[in-house]
Order: sequence, then C-alpha cells, then structure tokens
Amino acid sequence: MVNDLDEDASGDFKELQDALLSTESVEQFLHEMSILAAGLVRGGLSCGMTLQSSGRPMTVACSDPVAAQVDEVQYKLDDGPCLHAMRDGHTVRIEDTTRMKNTGVKTRWPEFEARAASHGIQSCLALPLTADGRPIGAINLYARTASAFGTAEARRAENFAENASGALTLALRLSSHVLLIEQLRSSLSSRAVIDQALGIIMAREHCSQSRAFAILRSASQNSNVKLRDIASAIVTSVTGQPPQPPPPFEDALTASQIPAPARLRRGRPAG
Repeated sequence: MVNDLDEDASGDFKELQDALLSTESVEQFLHEMSILAAGLVRGGLSCGMTLQSSGRPMTVACSDPVAAQVDEVQYKLDDGPCLHAMRDGHTVRIEDTTRMKNTGVKTRWPEFEARAASHGIQSCLALPLTADGRPIGAINLYARTASAFGTAEARRAENFAENASGALTLALRLSSHVLLIEQLRSSLSSRAVIDQALGIIMAREHCSQSRAFAILRSASQNSNVKLRDIASAIVTSVTGQPPQPPPPFEDALTASQIPAPARLRRGRPAG
C-alpha cells in the first residue's frame, strides 16, 4: 500500500510538473490542475479551485460545472469546508452529506451539506493551497459516493495539494517575472527613443542635455502628448522612419533571475 501511494504521488508530481511547463498562463495551469485533481480517486471527482480575489473567494478553475455550483453555495453562505480550509490552512473532510437527514445527527455545515447533496455530492475533501507559506486558496474535491476519501485517498490528495502549492507558487513567480520583463522592455524602449530625441534637440539648439530635456518636456505638456510619443515624432522627422527598439536583453535577464522548475520538490512546496 505504501509503495502504491508513493508511486501515485510520484506520478501526480510528474503530471503537475508537465502541466506547469506546458501551460502559458496561471489560468491555464489552474485548469489543468483541477483536471488532475479530479482524477485522484477512482470513479472520478468534481474539483473546484478556490482563490482569494480582492478579499473575496472565487472559483478560478473547475473540472466541471457541478464543482463550481457547489463552491458557489459556500460563497453565498460565507461558510463551508473549502472556506475553512482556505482561511485556517487545514484539511476538511465530510464523510456523508446526507448524514443529518438520514440519522438526525447534527453536523457542522447542515445547510451546505443539504444543498451539496441536492447536486448529487455525498462526500467532500477540501485542502488548503499555499503560496510563500500563506494560505491563498483551496482545492475542493467532491464525490458522488459517501466516504469516498479514506486514509489512503486523503493522504494522496494531501500530497497532491502540497505539490500543487509549490507549483502554484512557482507559476505566480514566473507570471510576475514575465510582467517585470515587459515593463523593463517598455521602459528601455522609451528611454532609447527619448535619448535619441535629446541628441537631435541638442544638435539643433546647441544646448545642454538638461536644457534639451526641458524643451522636450515643455512640448509634451503643451500638446498633452506623452513624452515618448513626442520624442518618437522628432526622431521620425529626422530619420524618416520610426525609432528602432534597443537590442534584446530579456533572454539573459530571464536566465539569471527566474527560478528553475527544479525548485519544485516532491512533498514540499517551492520555497
């Protein structure tokens, strides 16, 4: 049993890594993650991925519409297993959503369980997702049979959530670095155009660089046109063609700054 569990965890880890490397955005990666999670238990599950957005929970990816509908029940109630897992950072399991109806025994989330059962869900497991050591969401697994998450299934799901947290942390870092690269590229391009325009003004007006910049800024303010656009027009008027972008630099920058996928470790979120 232990060997089977280790083999499952190894396979899950490999599939998460493949998903991270093959998707082009965090949104695509989350969708792939929900599909992988839905296959953790034989017979299939529904999986919803909950993340905080501006302080409010939302389902950012799901394996099927049922998962999104059951997630939404919890958001409307502002309570339930996925919200508890996300807020407290602990795994939550519901063995049978029909227990109170069938036995009269009071449960922790009676309204949620009754409404989940109306969608055909009889058991669920909610696992926290973390990024950089803090809870940011939850993986919500819904089964159509009672007691679908035994010890082995729950342990495999917890291992998956731990690896998924590491993969998600890396995906978010990659996304932020891509945005930084785009901002730096735009900034350097603007800087190059402005420098070219300053050189033209200095030659025409026989003035210093600071004086040339003051002239350029005044033209921008008076015409209500961005500084870069004014500079571009000046360069184009002299050369007869739009300014050329600076030489590419982002390949070296990416190689030196973006953490490699090897930082994902089995059983541990990326640090």
